[in-house]
Amino acid sequence: MLLLDYQNVLIESLLKDRFAPGATPTSIDQVVSDFDNVTFHISTPESKTKILVSLAIKCYPELAKYGAEEVLQREYGSLIVQPENGYDFSVQVDLEQLPSSDEEKTELIRKISLLKRNAMAAPFEQAFDEFASLQEQARQYTSESAPQGVREGGTVRAIHYREEEAIYIKASHDRVTVIFSTIFREETDRVYGKVFLQEFVDARKRGVQNAPQVLARDDPPLELQGIPGLKGGKGAEGGVTYVTFVLFPRHLTPQRRAEVISHIQTFRDYFHYHIKASKAYIHSRMRRRTADFLQVLRRARPEAEEKERKTASGRTFTVKS
Repeated sequence: MLLLDYQNVLIESLLKDRFAPGATPTSIDQVVSDFDNVTFHISTPESKTKILVSLAIKCYPELAKYGAEEVLQREYGSLIVQPENGYDFSVQVDLEQLPSSDEEKTELIRKISLLKRNAMAAPFEQAFDEFASLQEQARQYTSESAPQGVREGGTVRAIHYREEEAIYIKASHDRVTVIFSTIFREETDRVYGKVFLQEFVDARKRGVQNAPQVLARDDPPLELQGIPGLKGGKGAEGGVTYVTFVLFPRHLTPQRRAEVISHIQTFRDYFHYHIKASKAYIHSRMRRRTADFLQVLRRARPEAEEKERKTASGRTFTVKS
């Protein structure tokens, strides 16, 4: 299966062209769309040598509540400028003050193309830090004597990043639970989705012991009890499915945090992309099979019936139908 890129490929390609040695600065005014209704605006409002990249994301107020501004400040520092009107966050690159080495330029390009990923990483980083704190507290108690806050875990962080869909993250002393609510608009999508999700669920049974535990259900998981506005249940409208990833301590080490966050962020896009790709593949096979059947039928048509026949003496007569 295809793994989607974490960075925005169009931004990466455009900046590579502008950062290339000998490239002539030109005016830019381009709007770029990304997954989850995220929009970028790449422009040169002041001069051709100053490229402004702005990000608009539906759930930015929630991300800011979970520390997105601190993460973005850490990643982009002096590149940050006043957000462009209609956008949530902006960075500006001066082509006349680029790093000298190719490695630093490549790192700068990748960092800017990861704007969406870094903004969305904030609640995950906060939950991972809370897991480390709860784990440290839990070591001081037995399972029976631990305070209720340690046993039950932290609060649920909700990111409503799409219409009617959200990501819920909850840290506990022994795990971090990430729950995606996703909607299937068509019954065929639900059938395909069930097949894909079963593969995720069975991964650990097939010897992939390092994989997170995955659960899928139609009603809200117990971790989401008390959260208002949740849809679900058998036969519920909208076809809501809750997909739960249980991340264990081996997934939450400092060495693996960044990679885990990047992978899990793209799950919803990866999931629905492969549902659509599978439908397109099966439809193409159906069209090919139909074309083959039609070709067989055309070849099976009888030859045109003879209109005249000859006798033994050579005389001809017309055959009446």
